[in-house]
Amino acid sequence: MTQRNTFCRRFSIGLLLVVLLGSLNPAKLRAQSPTPGLDIFAGLSVNFRDVYYYRQYDFLINLTPGFRWDMGHNWCLTGQVYIPLVNQYGNYGNGFKINNFALSKEMRWGNLHAKATAGLFSLNRYGLDLKLFLPLTHWFALEAQGGYVGWLYTDTYWRITQPDRFVGTFGGDIYLRKWNTQLRGVAGLYVYRDFGLEAEAMRHFNHTTVSLFAHWSNTYRYDVGFKVIVMLPPYHRTRRAVNIRPASNFRIAYSVMTNITANRIYNTDPEENERDGWFSRGTLQWGSHTMQPDFIINQKTTQE
Repeated sequence: MTQRNTFCRRFSIGLLLVVLLGSLNPAKLRAQSPTPGLDIFAGLSVNFRDVYYYRQYDFLINLTPGFRWDMGHNWCLTGQVYIPLVNQYGNYGNGFKINNFALSKEMRWGNLHAKATAGLFSLNRYGLDLKLFLPLTHWFALEAQGGYVGWLYTDTYWRITQPDRFVGTFGGDIYLRKWNTQLRGVAGLYVYRDFGLEAEAMRHFNHTTVSLFAHWSNTYRYDVGFKVIVMLPPYHRTRRAVNIRPASNFRIAYSVMTNITANRIYNTDPEENERDGWFSRGTLQWGSHTMQPDFIINQKTTQE
């Protein structure tokens, strides 16, 4: 057995143990689990580039329908597809594409929060992923993410490779509650085999987050830019067994160098964003989760 296969086996066993231990969480965490139910949602993915002299922008706009099935006890199954509406990117943006299909489990031991995920992730990656978040104080926390992934392309012709790389990040977060400002810094080994550093300053407003970021990569050196995350209405929702709604957020990111292969890591959740982080509000009360909730959920009762 090769060293790579040995590592993959150990990582898989370790992730399975984490999930099994998480199933033994106390009743307090089980009570905070999202209410079981199926959400069907849709949004838009808007991409643009400015690389040609004869026109200012190329656009790639996708419709992004998906689903989230909260199964209870912090188990969740998610899925999402990309359907191109406008494509000026050529063959890169052609065809129906599966962007996500993954099963995840959130866990907690004391202040340590963990999320284990297996399935198909963004950036055409599939495999296993583990996220950790440890609040040390109300203003400082440590974070880590690690995954073992392969390549799975789901466009016109399906292509797949064996898992062949470990990716991950490690760093810390500072939250200044008086100004609803979050500072984040991490070092990482990324999807395209580069390593680098990330620094980001986020200002959380009502239903909106604006951030400035700077990246360094050993392959592409420096990059800077900004992001805007807007949580989408309606903000008052009734929770039913089946819910049809817009996507939870719309995200815009702009970078000066516009390199798509540096400092990149996949998302394991189709609605993952910098404002909410990796964990649900019910299990983690830190950072922007201490602000007023973006969505007020009213439970639909059987008597109604």
